[in-house]
Amino acid sequence: MTRDLLRDLYATVAAALLVVTAALVGTAIEREHGTLHVGWPPLYANWGLHVGPGTPAALVVAVGVVAYGPRVAARLPWRALLGAAWGTAMAWTWSLALIDGWQRGVAVRLTTKYEYLQVIDRFHDIPATLRDFTGHILIHSPDHWPAHVAGHPPAATVTFVLLDRVGLGGGGWAGAFCITVGASACVAVLIAVRALADEALARRAAPFLVLAPAAVWMGTSADGYFAAVAAWTIACLALAVTGHRPRLTGFASGLLFGLTCYLSYGLTLFAVIAGAVLLLGPRRTRPLPYALAGVAVVPVVFTLAGFNWWEAYRLLVERYYEGAGGIRPYGYWVWANLACTVLIVGPATVAGLRRTGAALSQLPTRLKARPPRDAPLPGRTRDRHGASAQVGSALRRRVLPWADIPGASAELRLAVLVAAAFAALLIADLSGMSKAETERIWLPFAMWLLASCAFLTRPRSWLAAQAALALLLNHLLLTGW
Repeated sequence: MTRDLLRDLYATVAAALLVVTAALVGTAIEREHGTLHVGWPPLYANWGLHVGPGTPAALVVAVGVVAYGPRVAARLPWRALLGAAWGTAMAWTWSLALIDGWQRGVAVRLTTKYEYLQVIDRFHDIPATLRDFTGHILIHSPDHWPAHVAGHPPAATVTFVLLDRVGLGGGGWAGAFCITVGASACVAVLIAVRALADEALARRAAPFLVLAPAAVWMGTSADGYFAAVAAWTIACLALAVTGHRPRLTGFASGLLFGLTCYLSYGLTLFAVIAGAVLLLGPRRTRPLPYALAGVAVVPVVFTLAGFNWWEAYRLLVERYYEGAGGIRPYGYWVWANLACTVLIVGPATVAGLRRTGAALSQLPTRLKARPPRDAPLPGRTRDRHGASAQVGSALRRRVLPWADIPGASAELRLAVLVAAAFAALLIADLSGMSKAETERIWLPFAMWLLASCAFLTRPRSWLAAQAALALLLNHLLLTGW
């Protein structure tokens, strides 16, 4: 057994101990004080061994991906791989959801008293409802919104209103929409990793993105839909900064980021990941005007319709502390949230993050070894053509600091991208606005952490561990989503 593999296993064991500690401490707190408001700490779930119609399908998908996923991902043509990844991710998510049966697993998930579909009828006049939206956020306000409607900007609810308007009303269609769109998040991550790092790493990450334990909560929760919109934001930006139709992809990235901010307040933190993409991209400035133009579209539309994002967020913070957020202890959740994250990304991602940290630890050495900006290029002559080449290289060094770092390999670029996602997650954690239920709320960040699995050797063993965790969670617990 190699030293790296041993360190991976040590990291995985440490993560498992974190989960066990969170479960034991959380159970003790809940029994004594009742302040956690979750049934099976640290998850929003209850114990309940069960099987369902999705069980055989989930086993088939898991065995197929473990046995053939790495080989197929390495050999399929790129576009075929993207289609296969989306289809397999949908199959995995649908099968896990149907372990709970059609009604409980899909049809009624988004129809409970906390969810978006409860207020569809109140949006018969969308502009009027948006103008009055902030007047119903606080708990003591008249006809206050359900928890999830009040806890998000109105683009989330408007999405389901529009589905209802086109004849796709009800929990079944809403659930199918979230699963179908949410499963595309893995495709977006693959595209971004290929653009910013390389295709080989994207192919190695593909089976892990498809067979993620996070799929337990992707089907069915609106946060799966949010995860996809946020992921496509980054994918489009990655294409833009690497020269793939920068005007179109830059504008699309900005448009989607604006939508992301109006789906969930917390996903404004995707600006951290976007910053990493700009750092890594060789053409970071060219798409910026188009991205900024795109960012303005959704905020302008909602503002003109009468919705004030900043006022709504201020009221949300007040409501959060009026409800369970003011009761749940920060001192527990600030670390127990990370235990939830372990369960949604799985042991393979823990090992991948360990390797990400190892890759980043080499960065200071590589920065010191970087040649000065005005250093002549080795082996170049000083004729007219050589001189112009040196000037061009100096300009590139000013604009592209990563391009000239010795050993700035695809692995290092991927490590920076993953680290940015982890930094955004930590900021969300420290904010105190995500106490519990982060197995659902942090799905958008989790998708980017899964990309670190590209660093792993012995992928089949790690994939088996991922699948086993997801199957155990879905069969032993009745999750809230």
